Amino acid sequence: MLAELAAFNAGFAVIKQTVMNGKDITSALGSLSNMLGAEEDLKARGNRKKKNIWTKVAGKSANDFEEFVALNSIKEQRKELESMVRLYASFSWEDFIAYEAKMRKKRKEEAEERERAIARLVGFAQWGIAGFWVFGTALGLLYWSWVTYG
Repeated sequence: MLAELAAFNAGFAVIKQTVMNGKDITSALGSLSNMLGAEEDLKARGNRKKKNIWTKVAGKSANDFEEFVALNSIKEQRKELESMVRLYASFSWEDFIAYEAKMRKKRKEEAEERERAIARLVGFAQWGIAGFWVFGTALGLLYWSWVTYG
């Protein structure tokens, strides 16, 4: 959680410094996408903790207060970012929201592709283990028959 919050804060600091230096905020779009990624990761991490079966079995809470504080901090910084975009950017806040939606969609597609690749790799490993087991069993039976009847 701290890593995601630190990444968001770092991206926000870059954008704020860019604006304070009198540059256009569009020169810091990379930081904007990093901020979006950090925010999404923090939310996803909180959801994973809440859905974790071990947390439910042990009867422990998912440390909701720390996540609440972090997300509240991000919410305040987003308000400040909205103000900066509305005042200093060459694009509108609505354009920024559309950019965020596009980045979220892209990150979701990349995550799904990673999951498919992992599933393919696991499938290959399962077939390899099954093949090795069948081949080893056949060799064992051949050896046993050769020793017993040979």
